[in-house]
Amino acid sequence: MTGLDVDLSRLAAYDYVLPDDLVARYPLEARDASRMLCMGRMSGGLDDRQFAELPNMLAPGDLLVLNNAKVMPARLLGRKAGHTGQVELFLLRPVAPHEATDQARHWHVLMRPARRLHEGSRVVFDGSALVATITKKAEQGQGEVLFEWPGEGTSEGTSEGTSLMQQVEAVGQLPIPPYFNRSPEAIDTERYQTVFASVDGAQAAPTAGLHFTDAIFSQLRDRGVQTAEVTLMVGAGTFRPVLEDDVRRHRMDPEYYGLDQTVVDRIAQTKAAGGRVIAVGTTVLKTLESSAFYNQGCLTAEGRWSDLFIRPPFDFHVVDGLLTNFHLPRSTLLMLVSAFASRDHILQAYAHAVQQRYRFYSYGDCMIIV
Repeated sequence: MTGLDVDLSRLAAYDYVLPDDLVARYPLEARDASRMLCMGRMSGGLDDRQFAELPNMLAPGDLLVLNNAKVMPARLLGRKAGHTGQVELFLLRPVAPHEATDQARHWHVLMRPARRLHEGSRVVFDGSALVATITKKAEQGQGEVLFEWPGEGTSEGTSEGTSLMQQVEAVGQLPIPPYFNRSPEAIDTERYQTVFASVDGAQAAPTAGLHFTDAIFSQLRDRGVQTAEVTLMVGAGTFRPVLEDDVRRHRMDPEYYGLDQTVVDRIAQTKAAGGRVIAVGTTVLKTLESSAFYNQGCLTAEGRWSDLFIRPPFDFHVVDGLLTNFHLPRSTLLMLVSAFASRDHILQAYAHAVQQRYRFYSYGDCMIIV
C-alpha cells in the first residue's frame, strides 16, 4: 500500500517483518566496519555503502551533531536490609528536574519485585556502603529512593571518589537492550558506549554514535566537516512498546537534554554558509527539534525535559540529514524517521535492508538520510 492508502495515526502503519537472525546481539570487531544504507530524503533512492565511507560522502562545511551522553550502570542489584532475597532498583531520573546526575541523591526508579519493597524499606548492596531508602511507592513498580553513603556530600568524600556515580559504578550493571536476549558481558562495557561519551546519566546508548572511531573523526576534520556535541539522557522508555492502536494517544517518557549556546551559534553559522546540519542519531534530532518546538521554531540554548513525540506529520526546523541505526517495528523511533523522510520511503528502505541482510538495532548497521 502507498502512503495515500495508509492512516499514519495507526500503529499498524509502522510494521515490518524482520527475521530474528538479523538482530545484531554482539558488535562487529571494528566499530567502523558497519554497512551504511544511503537514502535520499526526498527521492527515497537507495545506495549500499560502508560506514567508513562517511567522511567522503559529506561536504566541507557540513556539521555533524553528536550526543555525548554516557550510559550509566543503572541496574542496581541489592537486597532488602535484613533479608536475603535479591531486589533490583533501576535508575530512571533524578526527582529534582534540573539536578545534575552526579549530584542527585533522590531518584525515580523501577523496583523489582515491587511487592517486597515498601515506603521506608532500605536496600543495601553487598560489598558497598551505599544504602537506598524507599521514599515513595507508585504504580507499576515505580517509586522514589534516597541514596546515602559515608562521606556523601563532603569534600573529603568527593576527593576519595565517593560521588553517587562512582558508588553506582561499583555496584551497578550496564542496562543493555532487551532484544539482545542475553546478560551483559565484558565487551558491552566498552562497545555499548560511544568513544566520545562524557556525560553520565543515560540508560541506553545513542547507538548511531557507536560506529565512530578516532580515525573517522580525523578524516572528518581533514575533509572540513565540523562536529558539535549536545546531551540527551536516553531513557529506558526508548524500549517501551507502543500499546495504543491510535499512536496519537501514546505518551513519551520525558528525557533531559542540554544544548549550549556555542552549539546554537555553530548551527546558525553552518546554515548561513550553506552547510548541512546532520544529526547523529534520533536523540540528537530530538534534542534540536525539541528546542525549536518549545521555542516557537527558534533553536535556543537550554536544559529541559522533553516528552515531544515526533511522528508524521511533523515540521522540522533544524536538522537537514540524519544518521541512524535501524529501529524496531511499531516503535516510536521508526515513527520519528518516518516523519523525517516518509513512511513509504522508510519501509521500502527497511525491506531493502532485510533483503540485503543488514544487521539491525543497537549493534547493527546504519543508514544515512540526506
